Amino acid sequence: MDGFLNVLKSPGMSSHDVVGAVRRILQIKRVGHAGTLDPAAAGVLPVAVGKAARLIEYLAASDKSYRAEILLGMATDSGDVIGKITEQSADFPMPSEAELCEVLDGFCGTIPQRPPTFSAVKVNGRKACDMARQEKDVEIPERQVEIKSLKLLRVSPEERKFLIDVDCSKGTYIRSLCMDIGKRLGIPSLLFFLLRTRVGDFRLEDACTLEELEEMGEAALLSPEAYLSHIAVYELPKERIKPFCNGLPTGDRTKQWPSLLRVYSEGEFLGIGRYDLTERAIYPVKVYREHI
Repeated sequence: MDGFLNVLKSPGMSSHDVVGAVRRILQIKRVGHAGTLDPAAAGVLPVAVGKAARLIEYLAASDKSYRAEILLGMATDSGDVIGKITEQSADFPMPSEAELCEVLDGFCGTIPQRPPTFSAVKVNGRKACDMARQEKDVEIPERQVEIKSLKLLRVSPEERKFLIDVDCSKGTYIRSLCMDIGKRLGIPSLLFFLLRTRVGDFRLEDACTLEELEEMGEAALLSPEAYLSHIAVYELPKERIKPFCNGLPTGDRTKQWPSLLRVYSEGEFLGIGRYDLTERAIYPVKVYREHI
């Protein structure tokens, strides 16, 4: 029983809760997830089962898409509705659609972003959220993230909310983005609701709930290599299958390959390889096929 699952996480569950549910439903211990979703958020959560769990780290590099609702007039220490209120304001004019679009356009491209204090980012080996709960000072350094697309969908002036769609690189925190948008507007803001609509090739319209997984069982498992399309493909000669599966490199001086490769031979997915430019060879990193 090996493969990926495209799970639709519901609000109120942690990503770890989903892993526990999958273990129970499929009666298998080896289960992992990619791209943690906050408990209050909903949407796509890729889950790996069996030996596919060895490939879960490669999903982390995938771009992601979100639908987020932003509330103006309030800020919290966590950047969302479950945090402690740190600032409130009711005396402000609701920005127009034109004003909002102008501000959103300013966040497109590569931007510096500081993850929220209440996040799983590690500072000196400890999770920032654990330190924050102990009321310790936490200084998380800024990082570069890429906002590939930021689109205004709807404005609700009476509720002081607006809805956006975001396409972004790995490591982007939507809570931080929402807070930064508010700062640019000069109005306290927070993330009111978050729906993740895509992780790489995992899409919301194809996701299954845990209830549906109960009915489908093993039939819900997806072939893992089909969801690693962001990694280049390398075709290995047939005679090199056994050496690759047994951890041996294969020389290739035909051209300079990308550093990370999905390795196939005769249409079969063998695993992940690493191209060493100095040695001009493909080294096995994660072998998916059983040793032969």
